[in-house]
Amino acid sequence: MDEPDRTPSRTPPPSLPVNRVFVFFGLAIAGAIADLWSKQAIFAWRGLPGQRDIWWLIDGYFGIETAINLGAVFGIGQGQGVIFASLSVLAGIGILVWLFWFRAAHSLWLTVALGLIGGGIIGNLYDRLGLWWQPGYPEAWKSGVRDWVLWQGSDQWKWPNFNIADSLLVVGACMLMYQSFFPGVNGFPGVNGFPDVNALPENAKNSESPTSSKRSDSESSDPKPTNSEEPTQ
Repeated sequence: MDEPDRTPSRTPPPSLPVNRVFVFFGLAIAGAIADLWSKQAIFAWRGLPGQRDIWWLIDGYFGIETAINLGAVFGIGQGQGVIFASLSVLAGIGILVWLFWFRAAHSLWLTVALGLIGGGIIGNLYDRLGLWWQPGYPEAWKSGVRDWVLWQGSDQWKWPNFNIADSLLVVGACMLMYQSFFPGVNGFPGVNGFPDVNALPENAKNSESPTSSKRSDSESSDPKPTNSEEPTQ
């Protein structure tokens, strides 16, 4: 009787849902378009920094004021625009690798979070590369980012001006932070970058591996011993 094949086998990770690609790139592209369009429209309406007074939506607290940020998010790291542009490119590559090579896109939560971050990266990277800059502008603005949202608690407590791209980056980062505190709630925990198949819904799991199927067939084909008693002499 042939012995059943008991060689342990690793179930291959299920393929990524196709809609994750559309979710990620849809959010990234839509976010970048919203950011770039709003910058262009606001600067065309209110002019360059200092040309017009603040346009208040909530008097003294929330309004529109154009500004050029030479640092990172919310004015951090002034004067390091080229470095931040390089880091943005590396971050974008890292996001794609994490999502589609290490299969983090199995989690819709992570896909949405990284899509928002991708949109923020694209929007601010466009400005970092100086694609909006025109002759006659200060040379330092070539690596600066256009901001226009003003929020303050008082005249003494003012938050640095920001834009839609900054907001996308912050929302995406908060979603990632939430995921880090509650790893099994909105995503599928895994090992070595692969999702845990046991944590996936039943309809997302692969069928039995060829090895286990072979073992089952072998076991079912083997004759089972009978325990019938011999007739009494």
